[in-house]
Parts: sequence; structure tokens; C-alpha cells
Amino acid sequence: MGLMGRRVLVTGADTFWGGRVIQALEEEPTIDVILGLGEHDPSVPFERAEFVRADQTYSILHRLVRATAVDTIIHTFLVSDSTTVSSRALHEINVIGTMNLLAAAGAEGSKVSSLVVKSSTKIYGANERDPYFFTEENRRSTSAHTMVERSLIEAESLIDDFAQDHPEIAVATLRFANVLGGGLRTPITRNLSRPLCPTLLGFDPQLQFVEATDVVRSLEHAVKRDLRGTYNVAGRGRIPWSEVVKLAGARPLPIPAVHHKLLMRPFQAAGIYEMPDELADLLRFGRGVDTSKIEATGFRYRATSAGAVQSFTEQLRLDRSAGRSPTTYRYEHDVEQFFRHSPAVVDRR
Repeated sequence: MGLMGRRVLVTGADTFWGGRVIQALEEEPTIDVILGLGEHDPSVPFERAEFVRADQTYSILHRLVRATAVDTIIHTFLVSDSTTVSSRALHEINVIGTMNLLAAAGAEGSKVSSLVVKSSTKIYGANERDPYFFTEENRRSTSAHTMVERSLIEAESLIDDFAQDHPEIAVATLRFANVLGGGLRTPITRNLSRPLCPTLLGFDPQLQFVEATDVVRSLEHAVKRDLRGTYNVAGRGRIPWSEVVKLAGARPLPIPAVHHKLLMRPFQAAGIYEMPDELADLLRFGRGVDTSKIEATGFRYRATSAGAVQSFTEQLRLDRSAGRSPTTYRYEHDVEQFFRHSPAVVDRR
């Protein structure tokens, strides 16, 4: 179908990924309408997308989908970083929010014909009994024991049921490996940014990464191709965690795996390091996913796992040498409305 004449709604417009997906879509002149939905102010400026404020469960979605006649929804608001919200909020956002989204997309009178969901390879967990590479059809080796993993599993189950009940809608779920680059801040990137980076004593797992630009490109690809089903997205190859730490210019801080929670607690309380349970599992056992399914649809990565690490570490070194810290964008509704609609504005770029 491509993007010609599409009316696109992006959830999580106030998050890192929602904002960057919207900015990418704004470069597509063939898209007629771009709507961004978020609870807080956008973190990046929009040129022509319209921003709609909503609570984190997206209870307004039914009315919005019907009123705007959007035909495409890109759901970027599944939370995969448990350090950013409480356990209760994780369930409200990932499960209740997804339920409301699906109800709106499948309601009578809805024009939605395409739904693309950004998920995470955290859904597979990390365990010593794991296969070297997970395919999309593989089940995790053990039951989920973290809230973020359980909420992602429940959300994806709802999405799978919806896809079966609505064959007229192209539903695609993309599971992303850990992301590096683009200024994204995660427990992994924050730990790597320190002079000493936590490692688990006796473990050196093989990891996969995906570069930030490939995340946005793959979401666009899924929309353009009207993909259906579940797809792993990760740069080719795996890289040892010790090598990642070395490339980042950090020194390893070995933590006994058995007592990591107790030993990391004061560092986490002080905001120095972050070691949620799902990251501790990853730094013990690693994780790899097979990406041949999405590559078979014509998607081509710009970076391998090692390339994503290299891009991240190069930017990290530049920021350190320049003493730079991430800049923030402040959304001002009245100012944005002036630049969009005032007859006094002759250049709206």
C-alpha cells in the first residue's frame, strides 16, 4: 500500500520513540495526516503533526480514531524499561492501554487497516537453557518473573487475539533487541557512560543490539509493506559484554551475581547505576534472536550489532570530550499553534 494518502496515528508521541517516528513520517509528503497521542508534552518538535493529550491508558482513543478516520496506527508506547515507571503503571500502560487501543481500532466504523506495534525481545527472557537464537515461534525457556516481561507477554497475547479476530487489519509486532544510539537513555547506556560499568562476576554474555535509526526505519518498513505477524529486529551478530564495556571506554566493575541485588542497591538509590532484574538476567546469560523473517520482507539494516556499539561509543566519546549533556525540548502549545496557523508566519519550515 505504501504511504500515499495515509492518515497515521502514533501513540507515545511524548516518548523518545514516538517523537522520532513522527519526525520520520513528517518527511513523507504523501502522508495526509499525522496525529501524535501522549500524556505529557512532546520531547521533540513537530513540523506538521498534530499533538493530542491523553491519559496513559488512552481512554480517549475510541473517540479519536472515529473522529479522525485514521487508517494506520503505530503503537510505540509499550514500555520495556522497567526503571521508568512503577509496576502498577507498567500494567496500566502495557495491558490496559493496549486493550483500549485494540478496542478503538476494531470498533464499528473504524477505518484502521494497519496496526504496527513496537515490542521488545525482553519477552523471551534470558536463561541458561535458551537457544542460541530465538525465532519468532520459540517460547521462552522459563516463566516470566519480572513485571515488564509479564506485561509485554500479556500485551502481545491481546494483540495476537486481535489479529486473529480482525483478518481485515494488517497487524505487525516488532520485537527489538537492546537499542543503542540516537541519544536514547536506558540502564545499559547509562551504565556504559560511567568510568566503571557493572558486570556480573564470572559471566561474559553474548549480546545483540540494534541501532536507533534502524528501529525507526523498520517501523516505517512495516507500515509501507503492510506486514502481518511477529518479527525480531536486531543487528546481525553478537558481541561479548566485556568487549562492549571496553569499546565504551569504561572499566568493568565486577559484582557477584548471587548478591547483585544487595550490592547494587546503594548505587541504584544514588542514581549511579541501574540493574533491574531483566538486565541482570541478560548480563548473566545473554540473548540472541534470529532476524531472517523481517529480512525476507526486504528490510536491510544499516548497522550490525557491533556497528551499533561502535556508533554509540563514538558519540559517547564526542560528548565526553565536548562536555555535552542531552538537550531537552519544551513544548509550548501557544507558540506551536502560532507557528502553525498565524498568517504572520510566512516560512513554516
